[in-house]
Amino acid sequence: MAAPAAAAGVAPVRARFLATKEQFHAYLRARGEPDGQAEAEGEKEKEQEVKGKEEEEVGSCQSEPPAKRLRSEDPGQEGESQEDGAEEKEPVERKRARGQNKSRPCMKPNHYEQNRLCPSVTQGCAEKCSFGPRCRFLHDVAAYMATKPADLGSSCVLFQTFGQCSFGVTCRFAQAHLGQGYQNLVDAELARRWEGKVLVRNSLPKELQQRLRKRRFSFRRAEEYLRALAKPRGAGEKGGKGQELSNCTAPQESLGDGLQGPVLAEQGEDPKPDGLQSPDPTGSEEVSSIKTIGPVTDEDVIKLRSCEKRKLEIQGKLYLAPLTTCGNLPFRRVCKGFGADVTCGEMAVCTNLLQGQASEWALLKRHHTEDLFGVQLEGAFPDTMTKCAELLNQTIEVDFVDINVGCPIDLVYKKGGGCALMTRANKFEQIVRGMNSVLDVPLTVKIRTGVQEKVNVAHKIIPRIREWGAAMVTLHGRSREQRYTRSADWEYIAECARAASPMPLFGNGDILSYEDANRALELGVSGVMIARGALIKPWLFTEIKEQRHWDISSSQRFDILKDFTNYGLEHWGSDTQGVEKTRKFLLEWLSFLCRYIPVGLLEHLPQKINERPPYYLGRDYLETLMASQNVEDWIKISELLLGPVPTNFTFLPKHKANSYR
Repeated sequence: MAAPAAAAGVAPVRARFLATKEQFHAYLRARGEPDGQAEAEGEKEKEQEVKGKEEEEVGSCQSEPPAKRLRSEDPGQEGESQEDGAEEKEPVERKRARGQNKSRPCMKPNHYEQNRLCPSVTQGCAEKCSFGPRCRFLHDVAAYMATKPADLGSSCVLFQTFGQCSFGVTCRFAQAHLGQGYQNLVDAELARRWEGKVLVRNSLPKELQQRLRKRRFSFRRAEEYLRALAKPRGAGEKGGKGQELSNCTAPQESLGDGLQGPVLAEQGEDPKPDGLQSPDPTGSEEVSSIKTIGPVTDEDVIKLRSCEKRKLEIQGKLYLAPLTTCGNLPFRRVCKGFGADVTCGEMAVCTNLLQGQASEWALLKRHHTEDLFGVQLEGAFPDTMTKCAELLNQTIEVDFVDINVGCPIDLVYKKGGGCALMTRANKFEQIVRGMNSVLDVPLTVKIRTGVQEKVNVAHKIIPRIREWGAAMVTLHGRSREQRYTRSADWEYIAECARAASPMPLFGNGDILSYEDANRALELGVSGVMIARGALIKPWLFTEIKEQRHWDISSSQRFDILKDFTNYGLEHWGSDTQGVEKTRKFLLEWLSFLCRYIPVGLLEHLPQKINERPPYYLGRDYLETLMASQNVEDWIKISELLLGPVPTNFTFLPKHKANSYR
């Protein structure tokens, strides 16, 4: 099959596997059968009609990424942490597609089922429904079963694993555990094995959520620190502006060599939203944040010194980066199975945590298999970040807390968070010192090389971060403006590692093979953080530990997707809403997985992360299907695992561009 040689920036696939775009899609339409070409031509017209309708419904829909199309403009995210998110509204004529697919269709639960069963009925206590006759959900099981969508399979992963399924009749695999009269069956022997075991920690209790919403949580240690920041500078000073702690430096020179930070509404003081203020001591009684058991000891009242804190011993370990959207708990379980040593939850916004938002607290959940686990916080001001650190220190189990000083998105940057902290030295210092003063676990910081593309400032900031008390720094070898259009600067990361010593520094950027990891470690970093590489091939951790290229088969890769869907059904539920949430995150992940090129198809090894995969035919139909960058083919894969999609189902990946040059 004749095909042109690989162009610059295109992965070197062997010539006998290369194909044109038309040949690639014709093969998939024919389901890999050589004699199916005639049938494929007939289906092609139907496909074009469907595409036309979809384009009318979704204006910005792109079934394939722009890198797969010929463009006259210069070629231009998914990121290491998939942080390149919301951006300002783009003009109609774009030079390159980047950022998020905004206004993408969002399938709500009422799109899946017209009638939903009341949770009180599922839990077997219908008479205790707190809404009584005002409840908008069904209480008649027979009426619900008459309209319930068909089951997706005869085997329920929850019932098989734990001996019981808490979703009962609402489970989309309910035939596996429903008896006479829709009774939910229980495998008593299997259920006893799991009795009393906590599989997922760091949930948000209702009682804690109510205290946060009513502003009755005590932030004693944080408020002590913030009062010290607010002490007047002297009698001769006009106004009541506060100063920094005595161990903080005086107003510092800009660390950005003339970089301008974002313009904030109140540059002089830290705004304190009403919802985050501590309760008025003269008002309602303050509720203690800790339930005491037994006598008070020295550990309860005396703050730990830095040398007494638990050490973060992760030098040389493989660190899975905090990945927005895709770095969910089921994905982290997959990576743990392949050898990831350190895992971190998705970026959580501190103000949302302080307000008790359940969706934000869900990002902190930790599976019992995650033995070294941290959470990542994003914020712009010392008051909210310090209070949030104290809140988490008292309520969840983590091994470290990470500050996100690398997020490049405008939504975060313009409020002074993420990368903007690199240009706000005083606020950055106050945040690090404040969080470190209230945490009993190590504090780490993740930063970029700088804000502007050709102005690196990380080497100036890192020694100060060490002085402020951070236990470790992770450096992503790109600036905010650079995003992901060029390779990570590992020479600069090595320079920063020397500046950070003796504090450990982890490097991050462009690692997709064990050779990439080896070269990084030879430069003197304490370890490597892996992000996009794990999304493209989660077995990368195994390759690094075993120092080999794994020519993994399509059936083995499909088994990985099976594991992810099973973990997703455990985590999000096996009812319709849980199934579709699992499908959504599976499709987001498939937008990265399709970039992997099997080892046996490459002209030479290894594959580079910024090399664009050409059109090629795999060694079997499934391998070719997994190589497709067409959203419709990702949906086909999801249907192989989770059954047919609901009526009027649509999907657009979160990001519409990529880093290929």
